[in-house]
Amino acid sequence: MGRRATVRFLLQRLLQALLTLLLASFLSFCLIQLAPGDYLSNLQQNPQLSAERIEELRQQFGLDRPWLEQYGRWLWQVVRYGNFGSSFVYQRPVADLLWERVPNTLLLAICSLITTWAIALPLGIQAAVAQNQRSDRILQLVSYLGQGTPSFITALLLLFLAQFLSPFLPIGGMTSLNFEDLSPLQKVADLGRHLILPVTALTLSGFASLQRISRGEMLDVLRQDYIRTARAKGLPEQRVIYVHALRNAINPLITLLGFEFATLLSGTFIAEYFFNWPGLGRLILQAVFAQDLYLVMASLMMGAVMLILGNLLADLLLRWVDPRIRLEDLN
Repeated sequence: MGRRATVRFLLQRLLQALLTLLLASFLSFCLIQLAPGDYLSNLQQNPQLSAERIEELRQQFGLDRPWLEQYGRWLWQVVRYGNFGSSFVYQRPVADLLWERVPNTLLLAICSLITTWAIALPLGIQAAVAQNQRSDRILQLVSYLGQGTPSFITALLLLFLAQFLSPFLPIGGMTSLNFEDLSPLQKVADLGRHLILPVTALTLSGFASLQRISRGEMLDVLRQDYIRTARAKGLPEQRVIYVHALRNAINPLITLLGFEFATLLSGTFIAEYFFNWPGLGRLILQAVFAQDLYLVMASLMMGAVMLILGNLLADLLLRWVDPRIRLEDLN
């Protein structure tokens, strides 16, 4: 019965995902078309390109057709061939461009996600246990400062600090110039050194809100009667906190984790820009400015897929940690 319910749940989610992607692609295409001009509008500023050449490019890219026909042709290529089109700027398949950058962005995003949760969750629990004590007040002050400081300011401060710690902390890039000449262990160490600053910037940006949320959820649970009963029975305090309390406070945090998973690819933009990390952020920004239609569309679709996967992951984790939740209730 449980297997049937799981299969039914996954099939329903698959159908919902396909419909969501179809609507998201159509709305995204419409919004892009509302922007004034197109990629060739910028090329018209170049005096070296004749009007005849501009018209040839317009026909080559299919921009001479009605926008609804352009969308239909693009969608048919995606569904039938898995072809997201070619980039106007780079003259290469969009899928190849994205897959070159996705591993770099995922590495940065996953490292920052793990670091943020590994720091914020224990500190949120400690703040809740020590409510209104000195450690709690210090953590509240730190979280207020973290939430009130824009992420680009944090990145600039870290860049300023790195000037005094160079060359131990590289200021930008993903690897050193002599990366190919290093041994495997040295390559890992070199990549780790380049990760320190951007991961720190992302961790400081996401740490504050997560720490406050985990503190608030733990405080709500610690006030419940069953926690008082567990303490009255003489259970060890660590067991009361990390088994009974945390298990009941974790559900909203899992939902938040699913949302953060959905923003993995887009949440690293500031760090990639300031630390010159070769990820998706800079590529997508350039595509938006150049109105590189198919590269922008593929990026938006990738974000929609991550959102769907993040929600699915959160629901499955909720079902796993809390058997009282039924899959039917999550649809």
